[in-house]
Amino acid sequence: MSLSQRVERAQRAAGQAAEPAPEGQPAAGGPPPPGGPAGTDSGVAGVPTPVAPRVPRAPAREALLAQIRGLVQVEVIGSFEALIQAEAGDVRATLASMIDRIVERHAFAVTRDERISLIEEVVHEVTGLGPLEPLLADPTITEVMVNGPKSVFIERGGRLQRVDVEFVNDEHVSRIIDRIIAPLGRRIDESSPRVDARLPDGSRVNAIIAPLSLVGPVITIRKFSATPFTVADLVRFGTASAEIFDFLRHCIWARLNVFVSGGTGSGKTTFLNVLSSFIPTDERIVTVEDAAELQLRQEHVVTLEARPANAEGTGEITIRDLLRNAMHMRPDRIIVGECRSAEALDMIQAMMTGHDGSLSTGHANTTQDMLRRLETMILMSGYELPLRAIREQISSAVDLIVHTARLKDGTRKIVNITEVYGMEDDEVLTQDIFAFEQTGVDENGKVLGELKPTGVRPTFMGIFKSAGLELPAGEFGIPPQDPSRPTPRGKARWSIGSSSAVDEPKRSPIGRGKAVKAGGMVYISAVGPVDPKTGDVVSVDIKEQTRQCMKNLKAKLEAEGTSLEKVVWANWSLRESTEFDVFNDEWVRWFPEDPPVGQGTLMPASQRRAGFRVSIGVIAEA
Repeated sequence: MSLSQRVERAQRAAGQAAEPAPEGQPAAGGPPPPGGPAGTDSGVAGVPTPVAPRVPRAPAREALLAQIRGLVQVEVIGSFEALIQAEAGDVRATLASMIDRIVERHAFAVTRDERISLIEEVVHEVTGLGPLEPLLADPTITEVMVNGPKSVFIERGGRLQRVDVEFVNDEHVSRIIDRIIAPLGRRIDESSPRVDARLPDGSRVNAIIAPLSLVGPVITIRKFSATPFTVADLVRFGTASAEIFDFLRHCIWARLNVFVSGGTGSGKTTFLNVLSSFIPTDERIVTVEDAAELQLRQEHVVTLEARPANAEGTGEITIRDLLRNAMHMRPDRIIVGECRSAEALDMIQAMMTGHDGSLSTGHANTTQDMLRRLETMILMSGYELPLRAIREQISSAVDLIVHTARLKDGTRKIVNITEVYGMEDDEVLTQDIFAFEQTGVDENGKVLGELKPTGVRPTFMGIFKSAGLELPAGEFGIPPQDPSRPTPRGKARWSIGSSSAVDEPKRSPIGRGKAVKAGGMVYISAVGPVDPKTGDVVSVDIKEQTRQCMKNLKAKLEAEGTSLEKVVWANWSLRESTEFDVFNDEWVRWFPEDPPVGQGTLMPASQRRAGFRVSIGVIAEA
């Protein structure tokens, strides 16, 4: 719509508003005064204060103010060109004088508060975003939701509430949307009825209009603090303890690849901002976003923002395009604001191709759901990849998932920190390192609880030492290695450039076999392919492992006063059933005359994690 058309429309609306309204009826054409801060009489903007509920006025007063608005609108249109070119302070002074002249000319009786409210309202309409300005200026509001012209909600303290703020009509809301997106070169119309954008302060905006919206134009604004939140802020908010943030700081320094997951409004982007602040200042960071929201403080940051298609349907630049380009920009770290679709494949590829320490976020209800969503998003790329191949890449690329949640009391907390450490039977292996434990709810409805260690030692603890990082005493409450439990192997890439990427012992506590005598028989539980001197699993070859199992079994039987010749029954477990023939070739060598009766069973997960390909148990005569 051209400027002249907008002026004509405004003039028609102003003419209707200027007509006196019947006694007891509000005049048409003017929005009710906003519920925001009143400003100052001198025209100098005051410090923003929380939006207070609007005090209802008598219908006669509303009709009078609506009449004044209409007259002011006519004069504003006449001085429009001069106003849009003037400085903000001059605009306010000009509009204040304009209102004073109209009130004096028509002998209107208005109070001081009504005059200030009129000035603020008109200034917002001319220089800002109309009725939204007081809401955006209120630092206690974190989200603004316009559901058509007569229904406006805000989020404050994690809770939604309706505010007494209204627009004139659908066109009024549409005009505000146009004012937001015009500087960004974006558009919204019937052919493209939705748009994502951002305000100059970085706040994220989504708008959707008819025919997609049936309630009128809808605006959703996610506000961001003018000053990025720090660790101290999030600790004060109760997101997590200082010790947890110290652990995450070490993970970022050690260049672990981290995904932040959570539901809508759970604080993922805010938390990602804080995580990114741990990246050393001597590294080159490239950020990729749909609408630029991240507020990184490092000096060497390159910010890339996706671009939608133009009116002709061409010129679109997607996050995938920017990610591919980012890998040619010599980044030390890549940060993707949010993975929503096929760009997840490119993000995983970046993590696997030398860009360790990369960060991203994704919508999910749990850490397991985040893994499933990654699989789905990668399948959306159009490549026909086997599911196992996708999961292998995810398990190799992603090291840590930090899950955030908005609890019932409106607070946002970290509820899980989960390690992704490998693959087994086509499944991605994960283990919670920290988990939120709720202890109750206080008298004010506030959720009580704490993010506590789960008692699991992650496989990447050795990488801290390899990176030259000193861990604090107690290692964040993570327990030391338990020699009675098998240790999952660390990821292969952690050993590059280090003589020992993982400081955990390789000694396997399982597979030693336990002997029990009963009823003239000796029962020996699963014996694994473990070197009795070192405790290490020998080789990865099924034949070598079978040979070691038989050596261990022979020694165990002889220690109990019996032998292989007296074995009457055997049970073997194979990691892969296809390896039975190779196993059997070695098995019959130890029983050349009459092998014992036996059967195969499924290998338990603990033996798989220890690296076993075979284990054997027997029953022999005492």
